[in-house]
Amino acid sequence: MKPVLHAALLAPLLLLSQAWFVVSCNAADQPNFIVFLADDLGWGDLGCYGHPIIQTPNLDRFASEGVRFTQAYAACGVCSPSRSSILTGRTPYRNGVWRWLPVGNEAHLRESEITIPETLRPLGYQTMHSGKWHLNGYFNSDEQPQPDDHGYDWWFATQNNASPSHKDPINFVRNRKAVGPLEGFSAPLVAEEASSWLKQQRDPNRPFFITVWTHEPHLPIESDPKFQQLYREIDNPGVRQHHGNVTQLDHAFGNLMKTVDELGLRDNTFVIFTSDNGPEGSGKGNLKNPQSQQNRTWGSTGGLRGRKRDSHEGGIRVPGIVRWPGKIRPGTVSDVPVIGSDIFTTVLEIAGAPVPSDRTIDGVNLLPACEGKELERPVPLFWRTHIAPPASHAAMRIGDWKIVADQKLERFQLYKIAKDWKEEHDLADQMPEKLAEMKAKFMEVWEGVEYEGPKEWWINQPDGGKRKKGPKLSEGTDKTGDFDVVKGATVSRGELGYLLDSGQSEGFALQKLDAPVQESATFRIQYRSATDSVTQNACFCFGAEPVNDRLHKAGTLIGMGRHGAFDGSWANVGIGASKQGNFASTDTFDATVTIDLDHGKLILKVNDTRIEHQLPSNLESVDYVGIYAKNTKAEFSEITRVK
Repeated sequence: MKPVLHAALLAPLLLLSQAWFVVSCNAADQPNFIVFLADDLGWGDLGCYGHPIIQTPNLDRFASEGVRFTQAYAACGVCSPSRSSILTGRTPYRNGVWRWLPVGNEAHLRESEITIPETLRPLGYQTMHSGKWHLNGYFNSDEQPQPDDHGYDWWFATQNNASPSHKDPINFVRNRKAVGPLEGFSAPLVAEEASSWLKQQRDPNRPFFITVWTHEPHLPIESDPKFQQLYREIDNPGVRQHHGNVTQLDHAFGNLMKTVDELGLRDNTFVIFTSDNGPEGSGKGNLKNPQSQQNRTWGSTGGLRGRKRDSHEGGIRVPGIVRWPGKIRPGTVSDVPVIGSDIFTTVLEIAGAPVPSDRTIDGVNLLPACEGKELERPVPLFWRTHIAPPASHAAMRIGDWKIVADQKLERFQLYKIAKDWKEEHDLADQMPEKLAEMKAKFMEVWEGVEYEGPKEWWINQPDGGKRKKGPKLSEGTDKTGDFDVVKGATVSRGELGYLLDSGQSEGFALQKLDAPVQESATFRIQYRSATDSVTQNACFCFGAEPVNDRLHKAGTLIGMGRHGAFDGSWANVGIGASKQGNFASTDTFDATVTIDLDHGKLILKVNDTRIEHQLPSNLESVDYVGIYAKNTKAEFSEITRVK
């Protein structure tokens, strides 16, 4: 597919009449608010942003009723951080949600952060969230704050993606109670929950604040056949799935707006639509595997450089549309840069709520930008994405200028982004004085962010939590005859049942299951250290293939005093999920491991400790289970499957 180009970037703003000047609103007016967020929707994925094929009639109409921003930004190149900034007005590393949050991660949106819903509730607002949450690693658990801890009266959510896909999801929770299997597709279900709440749950005499965060078009994509049918002339099934998914999202948005109209709420409701980051994948699908999820990554950046995860424009520039009848002139196009964190300040100031003064707030009121006025920003637009490409790890924009930094914050690129919106001409060598000015400001902003944020969270996960490959393991020895595959170790009989000696390497011994696990299963095992050396550990392991980098481990890091779970080699133990344990190095541990492929996670229970860990979305079956150790000797019992 050819990239979608946007003449709107270079076009002058529409002339605005005095009658349509944006005005502020005092608390007595009490307007309503809806923040509708798409997931992985690219800057060029909507008809109103120039896509020549994808049909988005509801959002196109919505854009004609308000202002469409040509330079709207997400606060990060990935999901969780962007969401945190919408609710707090603070750049992600500052508010603590510095990375996307897998199940079991210690990072989360802390209760010390001030959110929109908790600020509006004292003013009489009712608050509701529907859809993806993704602001904690322990979802629907008392271990970390949940949506109601952040000010929501009613919530209907998933931790991350709809599972097993957008079709018939099984992992929604409503107000801390699991909903169970649902019939239908995610975005329409999420929008219907919001519509139902508006009709049946809210007090019509009080204002409301709603966040509706869909899963579409994030992988794993599954689109209603009726929306795929709109693209029946396209041969590639992955393109039909992706484009249908965006139309499915548009349909859900239209359904919610229809409810708003039916209830007579349009004129007093401020609605903003945007996305959490740029599109997934290469934009070229996977033609070798036409039915694969990877062949459903056909999102468009509209010609921008980079994609999701990148600090170049394609990873962070997104659609942004606002409607507020009587306050914003219909059909307006604005090229003033705005960002997700602006939503916080905008909503609070419209509602008459105080903007916190005891902390740095990065976002500003975006209302002047709705009429083309530049925004005064005490803190420049700033991005840092933990899994961005090394050369474009972070960025900052001031006015027409943008600086892009590498992962070590040592090498910088410079662009006059207002004109060079494709970032094709790096001016760093040509304009050393401007580069020095921008670099100095960048470092000043980053030092402030680093000072305020929970620095220990990202220091403990170097390289942004990227998974590393381990060394190839040599053939091992099985002296018991009980294992099908042994690598890097010798397994023999021991007092508990087996002794695994991995020497100076990682090592494992696997048994192939009679039938693969394809939904969920629980296994029980006992283990203990068989040495008094400094390095002591023992883990249950499992996977689809007998390869160390593809195995998943759950057990006790005895020498570190922790229980934990991680993927692949020992090099990834620091980016897994773990908790401090209260035990002696000589203890025998009794563990159960639940492999839940339906919900994409494992649950480890050791003594009184419970740990959740997210499994890769491409793990569809488990064919092997076994035992694992690294640079040590450990004893294990036989593995038993719990019915």
